[in-house]
Amino acid sequence: MKKYAIVGAGGRGIYMYAIPMVRDYSDVAKLVGVYDANVKRSQLLVKEAGSDAKVYEDFDELLKDAKPDTVIVTTVDRYHHEYIVRAMDAGCDVIVEKPLTIDIPQCKEIFEAEKRNNKKVIVTFNVRFAPFSTRLREIVRQGTIGDVYSVHFEWLLDTSHGADYFRRWHRRKENSGGLLVHKSTHHFDLINWIIGEKPVTVNAFGTRRFYGPTREERGVRCRTCDYKETCEFYLDISKDERVKKLYLDCEDVDGYYRDRCVFSEDIDIEDTVSVSVKYSGGTVMSYSLTAHSPYEGYRLVINGSKGRIEVDNIHGSVGPYKGERIQKIKVFNRKEEEITIKAPIVTKGHGGGDEGLLKMLFCGIKEEHKEFVAGSEEGANSILIGIAANRSIKEGRSIQIQELLDEMK
Repeated sequence: MKKYAIVGAGGRGIYMYAIPMVRDYSDVAKLVGVYDANVKRSQLLVKEAGSDAKVYEDFDELLKDAKPDTVIVTTVDRYHHEYIVRAMDAGCDVIVEKPLTIDIPQCKEIFEAEKRNNKKVIVTFNVRFAPFSTRLREIVRQGTIGDVYSVHFEWLLDTSHGADYFRRWHRRKENSGGLLVHKSTHHFDLINWIIGEKPVTVNAFGTRRFYGPTREERGVRCRTCDYKETCEFYLDISKDERVKKLYLDCEDVDGYYRDRCVFSEDIDIEDTVSVSVKYSGGTVMSYSLTAHSPYEGYRLVINGSKGRIEVDNIHGSVGPYKGERIQKIKVFNRKEEEITIKAPIVTKGHGGGDEGLLKMLFCGIKEEHKEFVAGSEEGANSILIGIAANRSIKEGRSIQIQELLDEMK
């Protein structure tokens, strides 16, 4: 029976980890402590999970008193490194939500703490565990299209999901590293994992033209906005009971608003990005992220020496595909054949990825899990692309990944 503590009692901490741990894995996992800067959210986590875990108002006290084997970090991204390092220095292993962290100095601290304590960090890339992703990787790794030459990857966030990043703490790069770190880390890891190569050079462009101060009719937050009757982005957080309990009812403790205006002047993350990546094996990737699409999902093309793979994975809560999930893998070979490969459609959390990830985390890493596990190195390889892309946008030049690695020495 392993003992776990959770730091960061937001939606992910509660619904991804706490509730399943207590409900489905109580024979192998025990939640012994919870810490969040907002104590009311910690108390809510314990209540929602039906746990007898102790709520702590000091993280170091939690480590000393509860003595967890593993700490699960689900805080705001900018604090990941702080809790990872403190947990490992206290003798704990760490499970951390993506991204590993948001900048190079923080990444360096994590690597140093991992080495001096002989502890391990697991980054939760649940997309790896989705059956659709697994099948796609199998097709590529089996040599179906030969050596991989290029990747074209378009990720679309609709105006429900995408807009949400501009309402919350993610809207500031100092908190999230921007979408290129917070969100795209999933996407970069998926390609790294599929092709088995490491990034070498990154060049990027990014703009913010949809969200931010693009209209005069704006306020501080939806709840008190003068334009809530006419704004298509109005969000009433009192109507969603889960969001109400987590955020509206906890505002009095920390003043955090879950419904800030998506047109605020203080937003400094991009909503449209284009990234080029050269890999260690010669593969080149063109990647784009749009945070204001009419529908959600991704389109992926992988070109190789023996043919081409075209992938559609479309879904979402708004737009023409509302309520649908379209998942297609097509292979075009040099024999003038077009082959459609059916992959399982799973509608559970993140295409079934959450379920597989949790089983691995709480039941132990078995032989069949090893290719799915992402440690600190894999976590770093994904954020290095995002960090390099941010630097490329800012400085107007290509960034060598080795530059970033040298900063970590």
